[in-house]
Amino acid sequence: MIVDCGIYRDGRRTEGPADFSDALDEARATGDAFVWIGLHEPTEQEFDRVSSEFGLHPLAVEDALRAHQRPKLEIYDDSVFVVIKPVVYEPESDTVTAGELMLFMGDSFVVTVRHGEGAPLAAVRRRLEAEPEVLRHGPTSVLYAVSDAVVDHYMDVASELQLDLEELEAQVFSPNGYRDSTNTAASIYTFKRQVLEFRRATNPLSAPMARLSSAGVPFVDTGSQPFFRDVDDHLTRAVEHVEGLDRLLSDILSAHLAQVGVRQNDDMRKISAWAAMAAVPTMAAGIYGMNFHHMPELDWVWTYPAVIGLMGVAVIGLYRLFKRRGWM
Repeated sequence: MIVDCGIYRDGRRTEGPADFSDALDEARATGDAFVWIGLHEPTEQEFDRVSSEFGLHPLAVEDALRAHQRPKLEIYDDSVFVVIKPVVYEPESDTVTAGELMLFMGDSFVVTVRHGEGAPLAAVRRRLEAEPEVLRHGPTSVLYAVSDAVVDHYMDVASELQLDLEELEAQVFSPNGYRDSTNTAASIYTFKRQVLEFRRATNPLSAPMARLSSAGVPFVDTGSQPFFRDVDDHLTRAVEHVEGLDRLLSDILSAHLAQVGVRQNDDMRKISAWAAMAAVPTMAAGIYGMNFHHMPELDWVWTYPAVIGLMGVAVIGLYRLFKRRGWM
């Protein structure tokens, strides 16, 4: 559905025709105005009229309707199509959810299509309307403001994930962290999936931002390159932060698996030590349970206590040996 439709002249929102087709004609007639239409999860029927009136390319329209696109920038004859994936951190479930934001920018118009609940554009629109000196740059100002807001929020999400990672790290390296190894490994893999979702939003956006930072993109104001370079710089920091989180997660998982392996080796040593101590009396009992006729010591008076004492001494000796070597 159409969330908002405004016509902006000389950096300020003005009253104009209610129909966006008439508003576009008026903006193009004056030459110093543009129309900004915002849509949220439009249906194919709702988007048909918008796409026909603004002359949007059918391939870009198909991407905007279906969503599930990678961040990208595509140039068509009458417009520029940009896909950005805003992310939202949900503290209740410690999960990262990615939405999709598509921008069509052309001669005197901007069309934004939003999928998902993340990154509503109402705040961006209000901020821009409060800064007429920025809005005077036309549709480019909308693209800059939207990308700047999304990328800045990347750093906020990265900070939240950093805190979660520190808690997970403390859990893994706690003295009792190995006892619940299954849940710990599951937590690490779940966290890694959140970081992967974050990477899918940040990494592919680097190429479009780098392209917008250079000259030669149609419908983009020629003086906007420094502003997009600033956005690209913030995006680079976010990408590096995400890559660092991913590397730390891999190291934490390796350390956790190493801890589990060491603990299993300790358990096997203890089991082996107890088995060795049990083997001595078992061997003695086995020898004297073979029912041979010619065993002269069976007639001795002290044979029974001597054998029992020998087994006890052997077991105690093995116990002290294993204890000294740290097997017990």
